[in-house]
Amino acid sequence: QIQLAESGGGVVQPGGSLRLSCEFSGGSFVSYVMAWSRQVPGKQRELVARVYATGSTVVADSVKGRFAISRDNAKETVYLQMNSLKHEDTAVYYCNTWPLTLNWGQGTQVTVSS
Repeated sequence: QIQLAESGGGVVQPGGSLRLSCEFSGGSFVSYVMAWSRQVPGKQRELVARVYATGSTVVADSVKGRFAISRDNAKETVYLQMNSLKHEDTAVYYCNTWPLTLNWGQGTQVTVSS
């Protein structure tokens, strides 16, 4: 059974940076496109970025130029580097496969606050 474990969230000031990690286990990591999404209570989950096994990426316009997604196929881990963070980036961040998702994990809370 595939499991996903997000980590790296925290509290950061506006303009700061965080790097999220997601460890994948229980399946063939390279068979999946991996993605990061985020959700604010009361709002729909928003797809932030996805990365193909080749390393090609697609990033949402709302974070383009500030966020970068990457993956290490040997470590079966996907990353989200978040720079120039804004208040509106505050959310719970989740990783999952794309476009079909597996069971959602706990996510990792990112809070941007001065």
